[in-house]
Amino acid sequence: MIYLYEQNINVMKILYSFSSLLIGLFFLLITSCTPAPNPSDPAVTDSFIQNIAFDTVSDFQKMDVYLPKGRTSETPVVVLIHGGAWSGGDKTDMNIIITKIQKEWPEAAIVNINYRLANGSSIIHTQISEDLRKAVLFIAAHKEEWKISNKMAMVGASAGAHLALLYAYKLDDENYVKAVSDVFGPAYFADYSYYESFNIFLGGWVKDVMKKYVGSYWDESLYQSLSPYHIVNASNYVPTIIFHGTADLIVPLYQSQYFKTKLDDLGLDAAYYEYAGEGHGFSDAKYNDCVQKTVSFFKEKM
Repeated sequence: MIYLYEQNINVMKILYSFSSLLIGLFFLLITSCTPAPNPSDPAVTDSFIQNIAFDTVSDFQKMDVYLPKGRTSETPVVVLIHGGAWSGGDKTDMNIIITKIQKEWPEAAIVNINYRLANGSSIIHTQISEDLRKAVLFIAAHKEEWKISNKMAMVGASAGAHLALLYAYKLDDENYVKAVSDVFGPAYFADYSYYESFNIFLGGWVKDVMKKYVGSYWDESLYQSLSPYHIVNASNYVPTIIFHGTADLIVPLYQSQYFKTKLDDLGLDAAYYEYAGEGHGFSDAKYNDCVQKTVSFFKEKM
């Protein structure tokens, strides 16, 4: 009886081994025919690349890249530019905007950039413009790797809005930028009355803040060359949407009003929204509205 039992056990072991072999061959067959999903494949998952350097001159020359799931070579890119009076601020200041854009436009890629901050001497408008251009070209150079398009829109806040407008109108030789959202930016940059004013919220005389970015005190032709209001024309215009709070104590409301009037006089298609009682920085509800309107505008223009 023991012998028969052992024989049965041996037969069962053989059958088990044979069935395991068949199962293994089956899985080998199906996996060889159907590759397993690669979590780094852009078609499978979204990706977040933090603090990727677009140049090596300064630690400030970095960007955060948000790549959506299912992106293709037609995926649009939204570039964010932070404010901070050209000499301060950080890309993390725009994080509140990122989550709202992702909610409104989950199909878009988002790139949030830093740039060298103005110090009035070695880093002025020239170096900041260089950083913006290098960042944009870096994005375009990685479109195949990241599976995105080179169709870009820019969202800038405060000084970042000024930089976005300046880049789109003056520096974008490749015409990558298809639309701009100007969020309470100093678009009328060559504003002598503002230049000569004292602003407690900026910590002193406005001319000292502007000089740090420009590299020199008042020079009308130089300041006008850095003023979106003064440089925009029918040939360099990029579709623009403008937002400003009526209670803004840092960038005067009239700057956006003048800017919109100039665009209207040129017959250019621009959208404009004032938020009653809002200051230099909006309530969450107004930021939601701002992003919703911006995304809708971008989708139409891109």
